[in-house]
Amino acid sequence: MNLITAIICVLGALAIGEIISIKTKAIVPSVFITAIVFLIGYWTIFPENILEIAGFVTPIIISSMLFLVTHLGTMLSLKELIRQWKSFSIAIFGILGICFGTLVLGKLFFPWEMLVIATPPLSGGVVASIIMSEAATAKGLPKLAVLAVVMYVMQGFIGYPLTAFVLRLEGTSLLKKFRKGEAINLDKKEIEEEETKRLIPPLPKEYQTTYIVLLKLALLVGGAILFTEAINEVVSRYVICLFAGVIGAESGFIERKPLNVSGTFGFYMTGLMAFIFGGLSKATPEMLQTLLIPFIGIIGFGVVGMLIFSFIVGKILKESSPMSCAISLNALYGFPANYALTVEAAKSLGETEEEKQFLIDAMLPKMLVGGFVSVTIVSVIIAGIFVKLL
Repeated sequence: MNLITAIICVLGALAIGEIISIKTKAIVPSVFITAIVFLIGYWTIFPENILEIAGFVTPIIISSMLFLVTHLGTMLSLKELIRQWKSFSIAIFGILGICFGTLVLGKLFFPWEMLVIATPPLSGGVVASIIMSEAATAKGLPKLAVLAVVMYVMQGFIGYPLTAFVLRLEGTSLLKKFRKGEAINLDKKEIEEEETKRLIPPLPKEYQTTYIVLLKLALLVGGAILFTEAINEVVSRYVICLFAGVIGAESGFIERKPLNVSGTFGFYMTGLMAFIFGGLSKATPEMLQTLLIPFIGIIGFGVVGMLIFSFIVGKILKESSPMSCAISLNALYGFPANYALTVEAAKSLGETEEEKQFLIDAMLPKMLVGGFVSVTIVSVIIAGIFVKLL
């Protein structure tokens, strides 16, 4: 397969997901359909390294992730970040719910080693999956090493439709209040007053060019990475980049939504979304057939535990049940899928640009915080603990 053919296949898979999502008004999420297309593609005509052939190589993906996370940080104010303590709490308890579901309920049906290996990948991202896969291999459990990979690669098939469903419930409820005047966006005058108080005055429009804006974004990312290295990676570089974006925008060093200002948001997002589905190349039919029952059972118990815990904590913190569930479900995929699912729900429900923006402003910060807490922080801690339980 040559370069252009690979690009056509990758973009075709992403486009099919979007078309079906638009047709169904996001009832069927685009990421779910795209994942199925990639899975079928890998089983038929896609070479395993199709993303590399298409030019989506690791350095580009890593830089895209760092730039996008910092960009999302510029969309949050310090006040907003502090306000999201509820989302932080719900995400943590959601992961505790996963552990309860797999280790307590799952123990009735599956071997202890299998549950210990599968739980950390279910509660977060690729790092947890790698840690547990290597631990299983070291213990002479090759089948369970594969299970750790399968849990990470395939959990989105459960998470995507569930999240789309609860986000639509939340969005519908929010829109009813918005249309009755019971819920409003932050007043534009208040936003303008906050922007004028920034330490560094904004650049004139003619200087807000692609190269200048991207340079400032790169400087923020570079500073975040240096800080992360200085603290010996105690906190994930992606979390630090998120805070760097917040501080950079609040101080006035960089514009809000810099990738939109520079006209490069779509480019970076495309590469990152394609990269997510690259993990499906490891999910062969034989692998799925062998591990189908453990996968369904363990993820089922984990999700049930997660939803129960997040529902209870949401009630205590006075957060809506659909939003609490959506925040916890971030553990099954994280960023950038959470961004895509939230924006998709908002665009399908809102009838005007004002309504769409209201829904994005109301739901996206909670989803972003939930994703970073579960995938980049707690899941790695959980993996470190669970390795010692083998």
